[in-house]
Amino acid sequence: MNKVFLMGRLTRDPEVRYTQSRNGDQMAIGRFSIAVDRRFNRSNGQDGNEATADFFNCTAFGKLGEFVEKYLKQGTKVVVAGRVQNDNYTNKNGEKVYSVQIIAEEIEFAESKAASQQSQGGYQPSSSPAPQNASPDDFMSIPEGIENDLPFK
Repeated sequence: MNKVFLMGRLTRDPEVRYTQSRNGDQMAIGRFSIAVDRRFNRSNGQDGNEATADFFNCTAFGKLGEFVEKYLKQGTKVVVAGRVQNDNYTNKNGEKVYSVQIIAEEIEFAESKAASQQSQGGYQPSSSPAPQNASPDDFMSIPEGIENDLPFK
């Protein structure tokens, strides 16, 4: 079984590009990186404890890639469920390079929009006014008829 769950913050805005398939359809490929805090601190021997994090490169395909493009920004805290994939290759100098990436199968927000704005490093959305159909709990009502177009259920 190859299944991984990670919770962390995006280290930068995602990069999304679209591929052209043989039948003319486009598929989104969203690439992003998340920083995952470790549950323990390492002692550096002088100043006590120092916070550490691990960084993971993630890729989302299709509707999930479109979700990444539309909703995720640097600093957004998310939970990513997916699988680990080796991306080993030989570089032009003949040296073997080892790397892994997370292929995202599910992505969920790990905090509310208000909490992400208060957190250090949280993203700052544009200064546009709130949508008319926004409720006081920071959730927006889903318009009729688009339920099947959402990347999540």
